Amino acid sequence: MTTRPLPVLSMLEARVLAVLVEKERTVPDTYPMTLNAITAGCNQKSSRQPVIEASDTEVQAALDSLRHASLVIESSGGRAMRYAHNARRVLDIPDEAVALVATLVLRGPQTAGELRINSERLHRFADIASVEGYLNELAARAAGPLVAELPRLPGARETRWASLLSGPVPSGPVPSGPLPSGPRSSGPAPRTGEPNDLVTNEPVSAGQAAVGARIVAGAHQAPEGGAPQAASAAEPTLGNLAALEANLARLERDVQALTATVARLCEELGVKT
Repeated sequence: MTTRPLPVLSMLEARVLAVLVEKERTVPDTYPMTLNAITAGCNQKSSRQPVIEASDTEVQAALDSLRHASLVIESSGGRAMRYAHNARRVLDIPDEAVALVATLVLRGPQTAGELRINSERLHRFADIASVEGYLNELAARAAGPLVAELPRLPGARETRWASLLSGPVPSGPVPSGPLPSGPRSSGPAPRTGEPNDLVTNEPVSAGQAAVGARIVAGAHQAPEGGAPQAASAAEPTLGNLAALEANLARLERDVQALTATVARLCEELGVKT
């Protein structure tokens, strides 16, 4: 099968696709999913980075865009339309790779060890080496890489991987406050002349999530019916506070991942904890 280049997705489009991949495995009885269920999955506060607030209208626009790109299939069932993903066929990658890409989209950049743990409900990998094997294949994909290995963070022992569904990963420092961004088209055509969605654990602007979708953590919220507002000069500490909160959340996730890894190793070695 010849795979055509994938258009750059908005953050919300990528999340909608990843939610469909996740729920296909975790709640198969309710799959394909309704619009309301997909919106709830996108706005879920656990296992999501960043946490967002997207409306049904925004999610519907993302679904329409994904449907035009053949990444989502629409079907009628009962009183509401239902949606299923078509990622395996369109991306021409195995289920194992689909699970890794979806986990990166939902949870942000992660190490191979973290990915093995966090993607367990979607696919159980035998070891970290198998995760790294699939990541390397995704990074060298002929039709265009779907993941990228990020530079090692200061003091970190392992490198992290990030999804490229929302565009290239920036190599420079990531600002902690809201970022300027223009309106995003929800169509499937590649975007040009605009900033790419940042693939990072740091807070990003509401405009980068989708047209109107709001980032809950780290972004300045707009009044109802208004546009997202940038931090004013009278609020010089808000960006720093958001960065500290994001760093604390990342440290908590790292500790949870390490705890789970130690527990798993003890269980495999028969060591009582």
